Amino acid sequence: MAQPNHDPITATADAGDVLGTYLRAQATAFLRGLRLHEESGADAAEGSDAARSLRGAARRISGSLATFRVVTESSWADGLRTELVWLSSTLADEHAYAARLARLMDALHRLSGSPELPAPRGTAGALTVGSARAGALLERQLTLARTRAHSATLQALGSSRFHAVADAVAVLASEVPLDSVAARGRVGDVLVPLAEVAENRLSAAVAALPPCRGSEAAPSPYNADHDGLWHDVRRLLRVHRYAREALGEDVSRPAAAGEALDRHRDAAEAAAASATAARTPRIAPATAYALGVLHADQRHEVEAARLDFQHVWLREPAVTPR
Repeated sequence: MAQPNHDPITATADAGDVLGTYLRAQATAFLRGLRLHEESGADAAEGSDAARSLRGAARRISGSLATFRVVTESSWADGLRTELVWLSSTLADEHAYAARLARLMDALHRLSGSPELPAPRGTAGALTVGSARAGALLERQLTLARTRAHSATLQALGSSRFHAVADAVAVLASEVPLDSVAARGRVGDVLVPLAEVAENRLSAAVAALPPCRGSEAAPSPYNADHDGLWHDVRRLLRVHRYAREALGEDVSRPAAAGEALDRHRDAAEAAAASATAARTPRIAPATAYALGVLHADQRHEVEAARLDFQHVWLREPAVTPR
């Protein structure tokens, strides 16, 4: 996907020119990803890479249209942003199920060979036996979900709705509909304050997060009900990062914080998948035990990711106008 070159952007530059350049670059990346996806055919690896490029460009365009909405033709921006969010979500599902299954299988393999984990009621080898059955159960459930997501993706990519989105992005690659007044403003007067609004929303969401387990301020063990708050921070961080990209800022630290939150989401969703599998009727006790150990392991990964994020975020400098 297209990335910014970090060339300095002065506060007196034309806001419309700066935003237009960024959006056109992302539109071009989207179209390139679409072409690669069409050319990938039956090559699953190439198709996955192309879909990832499509998602990345779609997220950057939709995030920028949200942050800098007033600089564009608002009705156009709102409509395209909605469609890009739909497309990105649809394309993400198949990859997410595949990655979740791989994550859980790796964790089961690691846990079944760990001498530190006790077997239930002193039964030697119960975790190893249960892991095989748990793995088979997870593979059935997640493979079915992935197959359904793949069908949904194919249906979406063949729909008139998708073709309308692709046509709109193709137009965006050559011409960005801008507000005739706001676009003539300077970057320092228009884009920077809008980027600061996005940053302030993120900062407020981070401040509202409950303390992490393991910190002195944490009053109680991990609470899965808090996952949604962290997922909101991940979304706001992404919008903040894209705003900084559009302004030519260095995004290495937001990217590192985002990687921690990506791990948080992956572990939280993997834990939820293991809990769902554990609720399958009439499974053997050893299978339920293995799934419980797996669930606890992924919850531990969630907490580790939360701590990693806070470690990076507390060292994140504020965005300042140039």
